[in-house]
Amino acid sequence: MAASCVNRTVLRSAGLCRISAGGRYQRGASVTSQCLAGKRLACWVNVSRHEPIGRNTQRGAGGAGGAGAGGGGGAGGSGAGGGRVLWAAVAFSLFRTDEDDRDEAQRKEDELILLLKRAKLSVYRGQLQAASGFLHQAVVLAHQTHNNQAIIYTYSQMANLAYVQGHLDSAEKLFKAAMSFMLSGGTPQDDNAVIEMSLKLATIYAEQNKAELAEHGFRFCTESLEAKLQKQKESPAEEQTEEQEDLRKNTRLLLGLCLDSRARYRASTLHLKLAVQDYQNALNICRQEQGETHPQTLVLMSDLATILDLQGLHDDALALVRQAVDLSRSAGHPDQHVLLGNMAGILLHTGRLEDSVRFYQEALSLARQAGDQEAVGQIHEGLKEVKKRRKEEEEKEEEEKEKEEER
Repeated sequence: MAASCVNRTVLRSAGLCRISAGGRYQRGASVTSQCLAGKRLACWVNVSRHEPIGRNTQRGAGGAGGAGAGGGGGAGGSGAGGGRVLWAAVAFSLFRTDEDDRDEAQRKEDELILLLKRAKLSVYRGQLQAASGFLHQAVVLAHQTHNNQAIIYTYSQMANLAYVQGHLDSAEKLFKAAMSFMLSGGTPQDDNAVIEMSLKLATIYAEQNKAELAEHGFRFCTESLEAKLQKQKESPAEEQTEEQEDLRKNTRLLLGLCLDSRARYRASTLHLKLAVQDYQNALNICRQEQGETHPQTLVLMSDLATILDLQGLHDDALALVRQAVDLSRSAGHPDQHVLLGNMAGILLHTGRLEDSVRFYQEALSLARQAGDQEAVGQIHEGLKEVKKRRKEEEEKEEEEKEKEEER
């Protein structure tokens, strides 16, 4: 994540809504989605300074002793040899050209890029420790070359990696270090990249149950983006350049991401009415900016349906999730099994057990095809809940039958 959000193509980078027992949902961990606290901004790497060339020149064995004694032939010969080495180093420095400096700078830049590529490949392969090692080497090199853009990018990648590994305190400090370099370099506080990092900090606080910091972080992000969008509206549409229109869209999508993240936090703290408001606003943004059948739109529809279900509004929830499932079939949604599983859970809560089993089975088949083991496990939990409900209903019917016979 460099210092811009220009190429954001989806509303959020967080994990998709996951189904669990009885249709409740969970979310997988996110690289982009989860962190703002503390008063200290910390850089996690102590950067060593360059050592001057020629510092450790060797001296002859007898030269030092002879010089200390005040003089024999050995001392003179050895001193001359040491002098030649020193003058060779000085001459190398004097006759070094700008082209040599450019070649050295290019070599270090190439080395930095290679380290970042290796880190990215290691993350892709699941080799997180190796990725961490490459990133630490990269940030040292970035500091040595005073490459602020590389420092910011590398710190943000280190923070994302720490978050994925569950090291929330480290992720927090690394995100704040990246933000510190951005702000000291003149990046405005309402820049989308700063707000995106602030959102990740807020999400980290939410996971750490630091409610006041989390609420403050979410509020800062949403209010900053709303003010920014209001200011952009003041410019006539016909005067908007293509770049300004891209910025408007990205800013609005980032607002949707913030609302979605806050909705999940509010749902986790059982502030369901507020969660519904945020989900509805995020869904409206996604529909308007990315379309009715966009994968993120369908995920938000499913998430909102889940919260409505938790509120006991089963009919509203079922209508919304059914719409999401129908659209996902026509659009070929990559996580259709997640939507089907959520629908099965809502059907379970309405008492339609046969329909629930049918959709759970379809979701299970698609989840296996997709290799989504987490979803497979959650679907099995849902099927166990169906079995439990059936048993309860059978026992209830048996009791009522016995009562009737006694009469």
